[in-house]
Amino acid sequence: MAKQKMKTMDGNTAAAHVAYAMSDVATIYPITPSSPIAEIADEWAASGRKNIFGQTMTVRQLQSEAGAAASVHGSLAAGALTTTFTASQGLLLMVPNMYKISGELLPGVFHVTARAIAAHALSIFGDHQDVMATRQTGFAMIASASVQEVMDLGLVAHLAAIESSVPFVHFFDGFRTSHEIQKIAIIDYEDMARLTNFDAVAKFRARGANPERPELRGTAQNPDIYFQGREAANPYYLKVPGMVDAAMQKVSDLTGRRYRPFDYVGDPQADRVVISMGSSCETIEETVNYLTGQGEKVGLVKVRLYRPFVKDFLFAAIPASARIITVLDRTKEPGALGDPLYMDVCTAYMERGQMPKILAGRYRSASSTTSPTPRSTSGRASTWRRRAPCSASSGASAPTARSAPTRAPSRSSATAPTCSRRPTSPMIRRSPAASPFRICASAINPSSPRI
Repeated sequence: MAKQKMKTMDGNTAAAHVAYAMSDVATIYPITPSSPIAEIADEWAASGRKNIFGQTMTVRQLQSEAGAAASVHGSLAAGALTTTFTASQGLLLMVPNMYKISGELLPGVFHVTARAIAAHALSIFGDHQDVMATRQTGFAMIASASVQEVMDLGLVAHLAAIESSVPFVHFFDGFRTSHEIQKIAIIDYEDMARLTNFDAVAKFRARGANPERPELRGTAQNPDIYFQGREAANPYYLKVPGMVDAAMQKVSDLTGRRYRPFDYVGDPQADRVVISMGSSCETIEETVNYLTGQGEKVGLVKVRLYRPFVKDFLFAAIPASARIITVLDRTKEPGALGDPLYMDVCTAYMERGQMPKILAGRYRSASSTTSPTPRSTSGRASTWRRRAPCSASSGASAPTARSAPTRAPSRSSATAPTCSRRPTSPMIRRSPAASPFRICASAINPSSPRI
């Protein structure tokens, strides 16, 4: 394990540190809360800072996020490792070019400070609505839960993109992680260079557009071949999970911090497990550690690699003893049977031919603060009337709890009461004993006097 320097920084600076090291070009357009990443990269480039290739990053600001994404596409097509930084509607403007980048197997990395989408109102604060709107584009997706993870898993995203030729979205919660200041271990550029597959970099550069090697790209195809062309990319995506796992192992060996596509913390024989991703994992992990110390059999699965979603890694992380699983989403898909992570987990178990009780929770849209306990409970009668099913559910709408589709719960039993909560500051440190997981676990087992 290499000796590492410690430095105090926020999540955006950690993302900039990695993106600058691993990229030739950054095409940017500012949008809150990702703007500081581009500002920092531009400042470093102006001061002559060198990346792992011994070059100064080329930073160009475009007129919109659509232009930034188009420039990422063009720069990658020319053989330059390229990155960009965005959030919210800015990410949505990049979707058309994301399909082109993934369709042409170009290893770009987007660092996204996940943020709410303007719907009934605009919000600049964090949730997962934006990144969930891009999960069908063909980009692999890695989620970080803390400032340290932004440093470590941001590097994993770049290493895996180079190895696999598949583009990546590396996302972390807007403001909650992007602007959170922590003292973290820095990965030096020399160490990053030692982990990089320069043979894969050379192969990528060799297939860049070159007037001395003319070729036809961006064609219009008819039904006789388009389908086959799309399916031809499957072998690349099948290799992505193994390459991500290998990159995580490299970073773990270097830093001593262990990462897997799905990480588990808690009792090895837990019967109640929460699955979540992003900054909520920090709070839930503290609570799990507290409750297991009190003899409770609970656990947490942290989702690192969200796309491709690999059920074998998921099942390897979840204890076989788990009989009740609660899946927490930080997004809202009106009209859907369930929110994305919940549906992925249900599908994985359905294809396995096994179906424990699976509950769904939607929590904290637009970074509304997490109260330790509900102030009061009101609403229709519910299985969990005594306590709300997930205190982490969005304050803007009533939290929901659903069993897996095979159980077909009635609408009345699937609707949870609404909780009114005291306004609290996200900076106030609370006792793990009073954290949201306790209430969430109460929903799982309402008869328990403790949970």
